[in-house]
Amino acid sequence: MTETLQPVRGMNDVLPDDSAAWQLLERVARETFAEYGYREIRLPLLERTELFKRSIGEMTDIVEKEMYTFDDRGGESVTLRPEATAGVVRAAISNGLLHNQRQKIWCAGPMFRYERPQKGRYRQFHQIDAEALGFPGPDVDAELVMMSARIWRRLGLTGLRLNLNSLGTPNRGRDTAKSWWRTSAATNRRSTTTVVAGSAETRCGYSTARIPRCAN
Repeated sequence: MTETLQPVRGMNDVLPDDSAAWQLLERVARETFAEYGYREIRLPLLERTELFKRSIGEMTDIVEKEMYTFDDRGGESVTLRPEATAGVVRAAISNGLLHNQRQKIWCAGPMFRYERPQKGRYRQFHQIDAEALGFPGPDVDAELVMMSARIWRRLGLTGLRLNLNSLGTPNRGRDTAKSWWRTSAATNRRSTTTVVAGSAETRCGYSTARIPRCAN
């Protein structure tokens, strides 16, 4: 008897009974984005591996352990996208969308990470992503937060709480605060003995911002 073929582990089918909920989410997001002036962009699922190494960081768990990466028949290293932002920025730059312009862009679709499958976490998962490119100051960040909250309300989601944090302070600009954080974290690391595994130690050395997570 021929064995029934099953989907790849961590990658699930969306059946007709579930499609209506997906369509509702997509419709609400699309309508809300349009109200705020965001336009849709559609991107390849496959990008050059270098893109994610540069944008996410070569010494991160995503790049080191979780990406679906392989060489194509031409010998070029390519990767199924693990997140949306890198591809959006790449598309904006390579197509000249940022030449003396600002862009509000959104996209949706599947992403891929080789993680241990568990409830609510799959190797193929879906994201809806909105990016405001070329806008200075915090105003556009506030707009993104408000837009997200509006989507949640329109979907009828309740019991949600939004938590915000920032490296910026009223007395320090973001860049100054980030510089202060790196210096303080590096100094604290030198004065404190922390036992970390080999690969984690490498990542900590690569980025001081990862020290609190590496030490856990």
